[in-house]
Amino acid sequence: MNKLCSLLITLMLLGAYNAQAQKVKLLDGSLDALKGVEKLNLEYDYSDMGVGKFKTEKEYVETKKKDYDKKEPGRGDQWESSWQADRKNRFQPQFEELFSKHSGMTAGDIPTAKYTLIFKTKYTEPGYNVYVSRKNAEIDGEAIIVETANRNNVIARMSVLNCPGRTFGGNDYDTGERIQEAYAVAGKGLGKFVKDKTK
Repeated sequence: MNKLCSLLITLMLLGAYNAQAQKVKLLDGSLDALKGVEKLNLEYDYSDMGVGKFKTEKEYVETKKKDYDKKEPGRGDQWESSWQADRKNRFQPQFEELFSKHSGMTAGDIPTAKYTLIFKTKYTEPGYNVYVSRKNAEIDGEAIIVETANRNNVIARMSVLNCPGRTFGGNDYDTGERIQEAYAVAGKGLGKFVKDKTK
């Protein structure tokens, strides 16, 4: 019984942490144009992204590749390939699923939709989990809504900050898994924000 109570308390605290940590803020424009919109095109931008203590993703990738290749020649290229593939295979599907669920819209690769949401990741903290010590992943981003046919027509711009990524139980030893959860949090929070502003 005590174990069940502890589990429930942990789940509630984790949910509260995720809800409070992430912040969405309207920076420019208005979401009024999205009222009644059922479909939204989604695009992603990872350019000019800082990673961990590195100002650029390029610096981070070069350092990680060297570290992996010292341990095992060729492993750096394998790691880089996974780092890139995780975007399409893990991060974007999670963001899309949670944003669609919580915004009430169908969002995804829909180039015929009137509006496009560009999610620009500005910073990624990959985190780590080495059994005795751990640090959660986290992302910061910016969501820009534009008219699909005229990208110069920016409808709104929002900041999406402090999106934590970790799995329950702490068994997230894989970097991609931790970051995937951060995109899930971002999609959920942004979806709720958009739905609230377009009622």
